[in-house]
Amino acid sequence: MLGLAVKLCGLEPQPRFATLTTFRDADGQPVDQGILLYFPAPRSFTGEDVLELHGHGGPVVLRMLLQRCLELGARLAEPGEFTRRAFFNDKLDLVQAEAVADLIDASTTQAARSALRSLTGEFSSAVHSVVRELIELRMLIEATLNFPDEELDTAEILRSTNAANRLAQLRARVTDIRVRARQGSLLRDGLAVVLTGAPNVGKSSLLNRLAGEECAIVTDVAGTTRDAVRETIQLEGIPLHIIDTAGLREPGDVVEKLGIERTWREIEKADVIVQLVDAQLGLTAEDEQMAKQFPAGHTVGRIVVHNKCDLGKLPAERREKDGDVHLWLSALTGEGIVLLHDELLRIAGWQGHGEDAILARERHLGALAAADCHLAQASVELSRIELCAEELRLAQEAMNSITGEFTPDDLLGEIFSRFCIGK
Repeated sequence: MLGLAVKLCGLEPQPRFATLTTFRDADGQPVDQGILLYFPAPRSFTGEDVLELHGHGGPVVLRMLLQRCLELGARLAEPGEFTRRAFFNDKLDLVQAEAVADLIDASTTQAARSALRSLTGEFSSAVHSVVRELIELRMLIEATLNFPDEELDTAEILRSTNAANRLAQLRARVTDIRVRARQGSLLRDGLAVVLTGAPNVGKSSLLNRLAGEECAIVTDVAGTTRDAVRETIQLEGIPLHIIDTAGLREPGDVVEKLGIERTWREIEKADVIVQLVDAQLGLTAEDEQMAKQFPAGHTVGRIVVHNKCDLGKLPAERREKDGDVHLWLSALTGEGIVLLHDELLRIAGWQGHGEDAILARERHLGALAAADCHLAQASVELSRIELCAEELRLAQEAMNSITGEFTPDDLLGEIFSRFCIGK
C-alpha cells in the first residue's frame, strides 16, 4: 500500500494525515492534484490498510487516475467488497453492513434515518439483548439436563427459574422488534399502488393529484393512457410507487391491446389495487366483472374509489361494503384525497411516525418470525424440558443469523453481491 503511494505521488504518507499532493503517471507527468490519506490497520473502516485518493470529479481525470492505480498492481473492487471486509474483520456486524447499502439506497428521509440507526447499532443491540436473555434461560434449563442422576424436580426448577414468565417476556421483546422491523420494511421498499379501472374514470387525474404535478396527460378522450405511468411519492415517509395504467376494456387497436396486457401484469404485482369508478354511475356490471379477475388473498389490498363526486354533488366519505372499502372523492378538486391517504396507510399497517422503525430486509423478517415460532413452541414444551431446550436453541440460532453470527456463506455472497461496486 505504501509502495503504491510512493510510486504514485513520490512520497510516503503519514498515517491519518491529509496530504496535498500530485498524482503522476508512469512517465512522471501530472495526472491530477488532490488529497492523499493513509489509514493503517486496524484503525480503518475495513480493519486493513487503506489508502484514499481524493481527486477532482471529472470522469476523464478519474479514469486516468484509476488506470494508473491498476498499472501499479491494484484491482477493481467487487460489489460490496469494502463493507464485506469490514464485516469479516469484526468492524461491523451483518445488520450494520446491510445498513450501509440501505443508507445509500434510501429513497425517503425516514428511510435514511432508520438506516443510520441500524448502522450505528440500534437494531443489533436489540437483537443482542434478546440473545443474552435466551442464553441465560437456556443455561438454567439445560443445567437440569446435565445432571440426570440428581432426580431434580422439573416443575420445581421451572417455577424457581420463572421460566414461563421469562419466555413470555422474550416473546414480547421479539414481537416488538418484529413490529418495528415491519415498519422499517415499509420505509425501505414502500408499496406498489396500481390505479386501474375503465377508460376515462380519472386514473391519470388521480395520479397527478397524488403526485402534486402533471405527470400524466389528462383529456376527455377515453384511452389516452396507453402505457403504465409511474411516479413515486412519500406518505408519512413511506415510498408509494403509484402506477397509472391503461383503461380496461375491449381494445380498439394493437397499441391499446398491448397497454391493457401491461395493465394486467402490473395488477398481478401490486400491493394495493385502487379501482376507480365513476361516482355518478357507481359500480357497473363491467366494474364488478373486472374486480373478479383481480388477484385474491390477504396480501393484496383493494380500494374502490368513486371519483368525480364533485360532479354529482356527493360528499367525500368512506364506507365498507361486502369486505371492500369504498371512498368517494374528487381527483379534480382534491376533495376526499386525505381519505385515500389514510386508507393506504391503514393497508400498509403503518403505525405512528416511524421514528423507532428498523429498516429491515426480508431475511430479517423471516428470522424474527422463525425465532417467535420457536419461542412459542418452547412455551408449549415446558413440561418436556429436552424439547423446550431444543426450541430455545433454534430460537437463538435464528436471532444470531440476523447479525451474522450464524449465517451460511452462500447467503453472505448473495447479500454483498447486491451492493454497489466497491462500497
